[in-house]
Amino acid sequence: MKSLITDPGRWNSALSDLPTAHVLQTWEWGAFKSRHGWQPARYLWTASDGDRPCAAASVLTRRLGRFPSAVMYVPKGPALNYGNTILLEQTLARLETTARQERALFVKIDPDVWADTAEGKMVVERLRNRGWRPSREQIQFRNTMLLDLKPSPDDLLMAMNSKWRYNTRLAGRKGVMVRRGALNDLPLLYAMYAETAARDGFIIRPEDYYADAWGLFIKAGLAQPLVAEVKGEPVAMVIIFQFAGRAWYMYGASRSVHREKMPNHLLQWEAMQWAREQGCAIYDMWGAPDELDESDPLWGVYRFKKGFGGEFVRHIGAWDFPVSQFGYWLYSVAMPRALAVMQRRHWQAVSR
Repeated sequence: MKSLITDPGRWNSALSDLPTAHVLQTWEWGAFKSRHGWQPARYLWTASDGDRPCAAASVLTRRLGRFPSAVMYVPKGPALNYGNTILLEQTLARLETTARQERALFVKIDPDVWADTAEGKMVVERLRNRGWRPSREQIQFRNTMLLDLKPSPDDLLMAMNSKWRYNTRLAGRKGVMVRRGALNDLPLLYAMYAETAARDGFIIRPEDYYADAWGLFIKAGLAQPLVAEVKGEPVAMVIIFQFAGRAWYMYGASRSVHREKMPNHLLQWEAMQWAREQGCAIYDMWGAPDELDESDPLWGVYRFKKGFGGEFVRHIGAWDFPVSQFGYWLYSVAMPRALAVMQRRHWQAVSR
């Protein structure tokens, strides 16, 4: 039985009971995205008795201006037991029907289903058979690094690469202190994030966007900033999210000062301890290369995360169900090509 859920507590409670529950499927993430151009709808499927949750999908819909069409996205969902083929088929069918009813060009999913498993291969086969296709646009990272938090702190330390264990302890000896941040740290967190983006050459959104996202989850008790300081001077930060027994290292930043004191190593260690306090059994380090090759842009990130004992996990990635074949092609192929041509012409003009 499918229901549209409008109660935040009921939604998060039901979601937390399901396999593959993800923080991007929580009520809070939908509420945040509703302030940035998306309309959330939370669908819950229950057993015949109407009580036990079987599947959940927080569906984000974005209308395309004045056109009577939209695009739909189920971030890191839907949540269900993907080994149950009947339930999987039913959930996919209902998402397809919803997309048609909303006159969407397509609906996108990207659940945390492991690719290199019998279950993952079965899910991919089912998706293909139903007309879904691998997406050209991976909104979230396809792959990640996972760390098991169930061992004792001593065992977690011993599972690290010896150099990483040394650096973690070195940071403490060099005077690095890690404190737990709060809402009044939001300007500081963004300033460090912006400095990191400028140094490493990646694009970030305006400050209000992150203050909204981080602040909403901090208020809900689902996120915790950690700030590394040297003699009271902030030098690095991470923001850890948690939900349903899992923690995610989603944001991190560091300044150019005191990097030789290894504050990032100590930050990760303290993040793991905070996650353990919240009852989390898994620490998701959020992001790994598409291919384990030194030419991949994320290779350095991978090496850093692997040093803490993280396990590389390959997911099936994002999949799209095109409702309108022409509209889907126009949105996913033609428009990006046209924008790329316009961008090249712009840069050619300004460089003359």
